[in-house]
Amino acid sequence: MTRNMTLRTLGLATLLLLPATGAVCAQTAGEILGPAGVVPLAEPQPPARLIVGPPLPGPLAEGRVFIQYRAENLRIEPVFGPKALDVSPRIGHIHVAVDGAPWHWADACGEPLILVGLPAGPHSVEVILANANHQPLDRKTIRFVVPQTDAQPHAAH
Repeated sequence: MTRNMTLRTLGLATLLLLPATGAVCAQTAGEILGPAGVVPLAEPQPPARLIVGPPLPGPLAEGRVFIQYRAENLRIEPVFGPKALDVSPRIGHIHVAVDGAPWHWADACGEPLILVGLPAGPHSVEVILANANHQPLDRKTIRFVVPQTDAQPHAAH
């Protein structure tokens, strides 16, 4: 192997190892995930916060709505009721309403929301972060347009 090839190989190996050592990444796992669930909290918990992204463009172009979300300072878990409010770090779930419907559903899986079968046109999805007793903590509304696709019948006018 030539000296240049050896240096290039070492340089590539260094670049591949930097993210694993944290030399490039400024955030720690604790900063992203919040407090470890196995250690009692010594301080009050910061407010829970909901982060919701726009629908993924690929599936949306095909008429399917995939919405990714995450919670900060709250773990999404299928645990409910007044006693669950005492759990620390706090736990909760989301409520989801589509197009201002008077009903919603609760979801505690933490996976992306997937909506299929919405007609072409403008829509809104409200995602509400709720504690274990269904009390709202934060909310976000995402607005988007489902395009007309060949798979969808054209709406009658």
